[in-house]
Amino acid sequence: MKVVILAGGFGTRLQEYAKTIPKPMVKIVNKPILIHIMSHYAKYGFKDFIIASGYKKEVIKKYFKKKFFDWNVEVVDTGLHTMTGGRLKRLKQLINQNTFLMTYGDGLSDVNLKNLIKFHKKNKAIATLTAVRPPARFGVIKLSGNKVNIFREKSSLDSGWINGGFFVLEPKIFNYIKNDKTFFEKEPLKRVSKHKKLFAFKHKKFWHCMDTLRDKLILEKILKNRLKKKI
Repeated sequence: MKVVILAGGFGTRLQEYAKTIPKPMVKIVNKPILIHIMSHYAKYGFKDFIIASGYKKEVIKKYFKKKFFDWNVEVVDTGLHTMTGGRLKRLKQLINQNTFLMTYGDGLSDVNLKNLIKFHKKNKAIATLTAVRPPARFGVIKLSGNKVNIFREKSSLDSGWINGGFFVLEPKIFNYIKNDKTFFEKEPLKRVSKHKKLFAFKHKKFWHCMDTLRDKLILEKILKNRLKKKI
């Protein structure tokens, strides 16, 4: 089963790095976040990767000129200004008529991919996304006038479910994508949902995206702690 990783965006909220490298190549614990993502898929036996590149594509292509383990990696230029749906649409001929996996090049998770795929097949879905709760960012207070009645640290349980990536998709998904300007997360998924073929696999454990420098530093800390536990 092929794994598509969207890695072509400008990474505008991570300007500290985005001027010289694409966001998926920003290092977390001495490795690009892209490698951490791919390693998770490889752990489940999925080693056939298509990287949809765009901004600073030459950096990714150069990096993958060397062989990585027993992975098969194809870096495809999907355009500089192409939106997420358009990037995926450009890969149609490479995916053929097979179920495939897809995620973003800036999010890490320990989602069980085998269970995700079983869930997708059981529901006969066209698209299955991994639903996660966003990391807590702010404390919660409740006021009575100017007096604080409740103060506590915000939990991720206070937030609703969001799209965490880590999709399972059927080739029929291409019928829902119009062109390069299509955002995958907007019209295509809305239409699949209307046809009752979009499902959410709830993942309650580790997930974190890297939008900002703050996110990068948090991910560094999380991964270092996880590595210590393995030693």
